[in-house]
Formats: sequence, C-alpha cells, structure tokens
Amino acid sequence: MWEFSAHYLWWILAVLLIAGEILLPGYFLLWIGLAAAAMGVLLWLLPSLGLLVQSLLFGALAIAICMAYARWLRPRLERRQPGGERLNRRAEQMIGQRYELVEAIVNGRGKARVGDGQWLVSGPELPLGSTVEVVAVDGTTLKVRATT
Repeated sequence: MWEFSAHYLWWILAVLLIAGEILLPGYFLLWIGLAAAAMGVLLWLLPSLGLLVQSLLFGALAIAICMAYARWLRPRLERRQPGGERLNRRAEQMIGQRYELVEAIVNGRGKARVGDGQWLVSGPELPLGSTVEVVAVDGTTLKVRATT
C-alpha cells in the first residue's frame, strides 16, 4: 500500500495555517505555520523523531518564532517615515511657519493668509499686516506669536 510520511503532515498543517492567515489576518498564524513547515523539514531530515518530541519541538519553535517576530521584525515594520506623523494634518505642518495677518487680532482672535486661503488665529493683540509665527494648533485655529 501507499506510505504517507509524517513530514508531509507537518507541511500540510503549515499550508493550512498560512492559508488561515489569509482569512484571519494578524501575522499570528503565519508564524505558527512557519514553525510547522520547519518541523516538516526537521522530520524529513530526522525521520525517527517520536510524536512527543515532535510536539514539544513544534511548541518550542512556534513560541520562538512568534517571539522573534514580536521582538525584532515587528518594530522594524512599524517604523514611520520622518514627518509621517503629521501627514494629513495640515494645521500641524504649519507649526514654525510665518504668515501675514489679513484681519487684526482683537480679543485674542484674528485671521492670517495661508496660501490662497485664510485661517483663524489666536494670540496677542496685533494690527492688520503683522507677521506672525505659528507655535501650536488647537483644532482649526492656529496659535501664533508676533515675530520680530
């Protein structure tokens, strides 16, 4: 009769776990699937390993591979591009920029020309035409100070 080697079972389990990762994304099943694939290779090289030894090695490999992912690979994947923390936050990108007031700041409120538009600003009393520097953002209002 046809004989089915045990290392094929580990490879089938690996494929099923990695396919499960496609259905339930999160990287967890992927690493356990890689541990199962490694067990298939190990069992192919050492076919006399018992079932208990295989189980213990699989558990150890799965834990080791998941820990390696969490410790070394995941932090590298989560690196952000410089300046990426302000991407799509236009107001925060204006911090440090200088603009001209198109409406004097009276009672702490005024408007500044930013590009072809106007933004609300808050800061000290300043006359129309003054140059201000953005020091912070509060919602859609730019907090400014007078420039010298």
